[in-house]
Formats: sequence, C-alpha cells, structure tokens
Amino acid sequence: MDTWGWLSLRDRSESCHDDVKEFYCRFREQRGIIFTSDYVMDETITLLFKRLQFASARESLAGIEKAVEEGYLLMERIDNVRFEKARELRLKYQDKPGISFTDFTSMVVMNELGIRDIVTHDEHFQHVGMGFQQHP
Repeated sequence: MDTWGWLSLRDRSESCHDDVKEFYCRFREQRGIIFTSDYVMDETITLLFKRLQFASARESLAGIEKAVEEGYLLMERIDNVRFEKARELRLKYQDKPGISFTDFTSMVVMNELGIRDIVTHDEHFQHVGMGFQQHP
C-alpha cells in the first residue's frame, strides 16, 4: 500500500475513501498480508499529521503500529542495495520525471518479493511496464 492508500483509508474527505476502505476490509477478511516500506511510512506519517486532526493522526499511527505488531503489515526497509536499485530505475526512466524516488523504492521491493498488486491512486506503477496491478 502506498502513501495515498494509507491516507485514503483514514481520511474520509479523500475521493476514494469508501473504495479503499472496502478493498482493505475485504483483503483483511481474506487474511491478506500488506507490504509497505519505511520510505512509504515516512511519507504517510508526514501526510497523516499534516491533513488530519492530531488525535485522528495519532490514532492512525497507532493502527499502523498495531498492524505491524500483529503481523499483517510487513514493513520492508530500504537498505543500501535497494536504494542503489531504485537509483538505477530513476536513471533508467529519465522520460518519467514525475515518478517519485519513493515509488521507485517500492517498485524495487515489489519486484524482489514478487508482488504485483498495489493499492494506489498513482498511475506511475502502470507507466513502467513492470506488470503491476493498481487497486482498488
């Protein structure tokens, strides 16, 4: 799940809030495991506290921490090897300057773990031709 997915799940003013919430609930009912990264969490925490009231942002952060503790949210770390692979992607896709470095790190992790599905509103994952499927 990317930053937009996390924010849409918590922020009712997001246009796709209901769709993301429904997708997330169905996924959890099926005992799915969600992968994210420390880079995505960095962006997510920043936006949660920027866009939501403090109490709601704090509650959102506690929910994320609980999901990690309970093992249905796995947080991958961007180490030096992954960082270098993301840098290589950044240079490869010179014609796509709008793709964030965080998105490239996510693509590296997804490729490494064989993940093809991503909860995102960001169409950049479709523009790289790596076979990612955007949800909801």
